[in-house]
Amino acid sequence: MPLPIEDYAIIGDTTTAAVVGRDGSIDWLCLPRFDSPAVFSALLGNEKHGFFRLAPQESPIPGQGQPLLATRRRYRDNTLVLETEFDVSSGTVLITDCMVMGSEYPQILRLVECKSGSVAMRMDLVVRFSYGAVTPWVRRVDGLLTALAGPDGISLWTTVDTKGEGLSTVSEFTVRQGQRIPFVMTWYPSHKRPPKPCDAHFGVEETARWWADWSSLANIPQNQYRDAIMRSLITLKALTYSPTGGVIAAATTSLPESLGGERNWDYRYCWLRDATLTLSSLMIAGYYEEAVAWRDWLLRAVAGDPKDIQIMYGPAGERDLKEFTLDYLPGYYDSKPVRIGNGAAGQLQLDVYGEVMGALYESRRGKVDNHKEGWDLELALMDFLESGWKNPDEGIWEVRGPRRNFVHSKVMAWVAMDRAVKDVEQYRLEGPVDKWRQLRHDIHKEVCEKGFDVERGTFTQYYGSDSLDASTLLIPIVGFLPPKDKRVIGTVEAIQKELNYEGFITRYNTGGSVGIDGLSGKEGVFLACSFWLADNLELIGRHDEANDLFDRLLALRNDLGLLSEEYDPAAKRLVGNFPQAFSHVALVNTAAVLNNEGFVPGVSHSDRIAGVKIPLAHQHRNRTVFGHNRHPVLQYSLRRYHV
Repeated sequence: MPLPIEDYAIIGDTTTAAVVGRDGSIDWLCLPRFDSPAVFSALLGNEKHGFFRLAPQESPIPGQGQPLLATRRRYRDNTLVLETEFDVSSGTVLITDCMVMGSEYPQILRLVECKSGSVAMRMDLVVRFSYGAVTPWVRRVDGLLTALAGPDGISLWTTVDTKGEGLSTVSEFTVRQGQRIPFVMTWYPSHKRPPKPCDAHFGVEETARWWADWSSLANIPQNQYRDAIMRSLITLKALTYSPTGGVIAAATTSLPESLGGERNWDYRYCWLRDATLTLSSLMIAGYYEEAVAWRDWLLRAVAGDPKDIQIMYGPAGERDLKEFTLDYLPGYYDSKPVRIGNGAAGQLQLDVYGEVMGALYESRRGKVDNHKEGWDLELALMDFLESGWKNPDEGIWEVRGPRRNFVHSKVMAWVAMDRAVKDVEQYRLEGPVDKWRQLRHDIHKEVCEKGFDVERGTFTQYYGSDSLDASTLLIPIVGFLPPKDKRVIGTVEAIQKELNYEGFITRYNTGGSVGIDGLSGKEGVFLACSFWLADNLELIGRHDEANDLFDRLLALRNDLGLLSEEYDPAAKRLVGNFPQAFSHVALVNTAAVLNNEGFVPGVSHSDRIAGVKIPLAHQHRNRTVFGHNRHPVLQYSLRRYHV
């Protein structure tokens, strides 16, 4: 049985990420990319589906062996280098885990170090390619243990003896005070020779230096939220596919929104709707190179006929994300089905047009540059949206039911018109601005007439509905209405009352056992929506409530500062895919709202909504240490230091 989601951590190299348990087991890892088939899939099944554990040997018989007394874990300050300490009766052992930055192929380093006494250890390695379905051919080549099947190869180098045990590889060894034992696992194309492993201790230190150097560039004020913000930014960087600049939604697939339910989706892709908020959070913290890379990924991904725009793409901009299920995997806590790919990619979701226009406007406002090709694309999108905004769609939450006139979708169509008008007015770009102004007015009028329940004083989920939707909390954030407009305040109060679940906010009413999407299981509270509520409370002047909610949201993070997509207040557990970029983006942006002046002196959050330009003094800083894809010094060093 896998661990609770909050008991996991991630390590990564900005091409893929491994999910590491508190028990020292890597239970999920896709190689060589985030969206590649997993080689360790125990997270969605059991140990026979692949895992890689390093931990003290424990006796199943009470009073014998060395019972585990305590476990502690942490990331090294401002890095993605994970340290886990185990206390047993005979001593304390530290396991340091990371993925090498700058390696030709993905490489995991695991360093076992005895801090006191002596500790009997055990390694278990079960490699199963293709999501646990394929057992590899295992042999030794030039001192390396190799596992091959089809196009994939895995090599393992260590200084202790290993042996085969059933269809796994194990090692039992004792580590004494001051002694270090390295384990270096590398993926490589099976038709090539396995690469030489790097020196594990050197690789760990250089990887820690890479992350510390990157973190040092953050423009974050010294306040009580700094550590939470920095951990969220590091997590966003870890979820970035550095060869292209795309930011994936999460490192996992099919972690359920409701334990035992059907809402299990593949989130290892890049959503367009994340673009604006992600760009904002990166630029708020001063990471302009990442913002440019994300903007450029966006332009490449959506290039083509505007009617063919998708809501999500692969890390390199792939469009074919066909969805299928893996029936042989039992799912996390028996939550079936396990899905690969995402059928929602083909849905019509009008809000993404507003997200794209908003993201490109944000990039101009952040002075990243004025990209002519970007404006050409925007003109094509606007040409489609001039009539397309009237169409019903599937909405922000990808409901797999009939198309409706969702209020949020119409609001984001308004955003597209508004940002196009501002692009012409502020940046002297050419376009039919008078037509866009009229359309902006028409959309605004229709939403206020058809999407607002006058009797209850709140915006609804879709035209003619009496249901509420937390996405309407974005209305003041995107500038559709002023924060203190009585319709905004009415919506906030209605959502607080009707979508409240133990003090947090659900996306919409799922209807109990079966929701409007026809799927079973009551989902948890959607963390991004709860952050949006905190934004609204702050913007309408209810500062104490906003800070209280933000503090309660921060308390939902696991001990390492990580968040999944949702939280189940009844079970008091994180649920949904992990770690979730959208949750961490929302955390960063809400911290900016509560900080009043944001992270850029003189520019408040409300000013950013209104379109005030970021001062030149806070733009493109000298990034001599950090290169977009790789750390150049580390890349050179790792070529020189091999074992």
